[in-house]
Amino acid sequence: MSKKTIAILFGGASSEHEISCISAHSILSNIDRNKYDIVAMGITKNGEWYLYEDDIELLPDDKWLNGKKRKAYITPDSSVGGIVTEDGETIKLDAVFPVLHGKNGEDGTVQGLLQLAQIPFVGCDATSSGSCMDKAVTNAVADAFGIDQAKWCSFTKYEYNKDTDSCIDNAEKKLGYPIFVKPANAGSSVGISKAHNREELKAGIDKALKEDKKVVLEEFIEGFEVECAVLGNDEPIAAEVGQVVAAAEFYDFDAKYNNPKSELHIPALISPEKREEVKEAALRAYKALGCEGMSRCDFFVTKKDQRVLMNEINTIPGQTSISMYPKLFEAVGVPYAELIDRLIDLAIQRGGKI
Repeated sequence: MSKKTIAILFGGASSEHEISCISAHSILSNIDRNKYDIVAMGITKNGEWYLYEDDIELLPDDKWLNGKKRKAYITPDSSVGGIVTEDGETIKLDAVFPVLHGKNGEDGTVQGLLQLAQIPFVGCDATSSGSCMDKAVTNAVADAFGIDQAKWCSFTKYEYNKDTDSCIDNAEKKLGYPIFVKPANAGSSVGISKAHNREELKAGIDKALKEDKKVVLEEFIEGFEVECAVLGNDEPIAAEVGQVVAAAEFYDFDAKYNNPKSELHIPALISPEKREEVKEAALRAYKALGCEGMSRCDFFVTKKDQRVLMNEINTIPGQTSISMYPKLFEAVGVPYAELIDRLIDLAIQRGGKI
């Protein structure tokens, strides 16, 4: 049986570039090279594409940029079905595994390119990826499908600059303090802040608008942060439910990746019955947003009455050594190498013509 050629796409013009490189290192370290011919493609922070042909140990900290590489790109020309290098070589691909977090990778942009190229790829399609990346769209879909979540509101940079007081007054009236402020399109908790008063709210909005042209404001939920890994296309399955205990006031970028005091509990420290409820809610949200391949669905469980409230959906969840998605499947007996196999199989089953 001949090997399938799989491209691992990493880096990206995103604030989560470094996390992507670490995730790609994990996948490249665990993928079964007896089954696949691996092609590593790196994208710089400036958006330059390279075929990377050196040691994967150079991926973290962007050291790969000093390694052996050559200019290349995935062409949208479906007759090629793969990569074109600067010297005219073409490499036909059986599938692509995008390991790109945040903007310009998790938001439907790269997925749209791969759909034009008619190359199978791991994860959600362009529409679903864009919908899940934009927290305002995610929340609107959840409301339409009757999925419980925190109270929220949203506005654009233009709307905020045009009538700042009205935007803030409406948020205060609808949500009350404290208020979480988020860029509508960002991942790994980049640009998120917690506001306890009007002054902090304005500062938080300014911070979020540096990451995106639209912000989402949500009421504070006193409860537990739990996460559920989902895998599949038409008949998705939910793995175990995990729980995050943040070292900081909330699980921001620093608490997630730089603070060793943040704790992950698998299974989550909630009742078995409540974990089943979270799994059911995760599958409902996954289907409502049209997800395929994989996603990590995040929820709150309120302290007061144990309500399960949707927080967000991550269509390309982290794959680092401390990331929840692979750990949740390991907890139900699916080792990392097998999980990677399943994801690639799901991509190929769906095919390139979506």
